[in-house]
Amino acid sequence: MNLLTLNIDTIPLGQPLPFALRGAAGGLLAHKGFVIRNREELEVLLARGVQLCVDTEESGDSHRTYLSQLQRMLLSEKPLKDIASMQMEAAAQPARNQAAPAGPSSWPDLQQRATQLLRSPQVGEGEFADRFLELHGELAQQCLQTPDATLLALIRISGQETHMYSATHSMLVACVCMVVARATLRWTEDRVLRIGCAALSMNCAMTELQDQLAVQKDPLSPGQIAAVENHADRTVALLQSLGVRDTLWLDAVRMHHHRAPGTLASKSEAQQMARLMQRADIFAARLAPRVSRTPMPVTAAMQSCYYDEAHQVDEAGAAIVKTLGVYPPGTFVRLTSQEVGLVVRRGATATTPKVAVLLNREGMPTGEMIPRDSSQPAWKITGVVSQREVRVQIPLERLLAMV
Repeated sequence: MNLLTLNIDTIPLGQPLPFALRGAAGGLLAHKGFVIRNREELEVLLARGVQLCVDTEESGDSHRTYLSQLQRMLLSEKPLKDIASMQMEAAAQPARNQAAPAGPSSWPDLQQRATQLLRSPQVGEGEFADRFLELHGELAQQCLQTPDATLLALIRISGQETHMYSATHSMLVACVCMVVARATLRWTEDRVLRIGCAALSMNCAMTELQDQLAVQKDPLSPGQIAAVENHADRTVALLQSLGVRDTLWLDAVRMHHHRAPGTLASKSEAQQMARLMQRADIFAARLAPRVSRTPMPVTAAMQSCYYDEAHQVDEAGAAIVKTLGVYPPGTFVRLTSQEVGLVVRRGATATTPKVAVLLNREGMPTGEMIPRDSSQPAWKITGVVSQREVRVQIPLERLLAMV
């Protein structure tokens, strides 16, 4: 069950529900096809403290249509009230001769497409919106349906990538933000999609420069320093020229490097988005290699986003750690059994994920990956292991099959 909190305004009234309405614990409030006559019936539930949710695993085409409509509205000049009041509608049945929707693209394909789009967003006049929304839509769907596999794929790719660093980094930040915003911060779906759009596009004015810096051994030149420092404002101007009109999206991009510690409740909606983006940006940047340095251990990367500029616990950073776990998918770890494995799925707590063992206690490859539950004392995690210590190369497809 994958529950998504609904805004009361998104629930259709006076017509059969296209999905089952559930509470925060998954309990059934109204079956699919039930007719809610008026808003007052829902307000009675809210007054009792009941959260209105939909299970995206059972809502099928209704939720996919909802996501698509929201994305389109975010790139349009639709007023925010129209977005907030948009209703999730049952998707029409596909025409008899219409092909079934294709499965998700491979991660290398998504990485290549993101790099091409973000390096040259102005290529193909008028095509940016369609290409961007297609890419963002695939990432959003992966985050919704298979968050562990998504985190595993992007953390593994990010730990190895230098030539397509910028787009890979933006994809990871976007997906971390969407997963955290949905699972822990419990933001509405339009905010989840907004922060995904903002994070994916946050560096598009300097994508090529970021890729260059990832493989550059010399210190930054004065011109490069200036380009890095003003890239947020340049990105906003570029996005506006490409047709983006959503002010929250643009403001979050503009502020995503602002140093602004403090509670999320004390911030505006755009500032909250920017803060979560900044914390995820710090985490993802520490994981990525450069020609001039090796990646930081994941526990250190987590710590860097967990504490704010005043060395206090940061609310957005803490939400990232709570959601991803201390050992997120894609992390190499050592167990009390002296085996070395890769975290493939989050567990019941932040320190007890599911692990696929790659090296036995003698340090030799196991051949077949062996699943371990680190909540068991015999396979408790004792620490992280750097990638260079793991002398086996496992194709990403095989790793994803273990999730």
